[in-house]
Amino acid sequence: MAVSMALLLLASTTSWKVEKHFCMGRLVDMAFFVDAQDCGMDMVSGPTSGATIDRKSCCEDQVTVIGGQNDVRPSFADIDVERQLFLVAYMDICTGLFEPIWVHTVLHERYVPPKIVENIQLLDNVFLI
Repeated sequence: MAVSMALLLLASTTSWKVEKHFCMGRLVDMAFFVDAQDCGMDMVSGPTSGATIDRKSCCEDQVTVIGGQNDVRPSFADIDVERQLFLVAYMDICTGLFEPIWVHTVLHERYVPPKIVENIQLLDNVFLI
């Protein structure tokens, strides 16, 4: 449980960058935290004879940035002293509920009664009515 909480905190406070390079609508390269490599098919604008031609490139770059949290503080910084004392007492009571208070020992657990040789009720003439 503690490890999963630590990993969740790490994932929520870290900034993520995913960069994708598409060429003609197909995904060519995808990179985490670094720049994606291009496919080399970008149109290179070379020296032309005075005329510039604007053409749309066949390549497209998509950058997704997920920002992390910067304001992570311990939760006890926002709780006043009375509530802290209440939480400590409550946790002490809750943990005490699941501990055995005393162990009930049965003293005659392994006692074997004597064998009845004669019927004592008939000898003493004692009958339940």
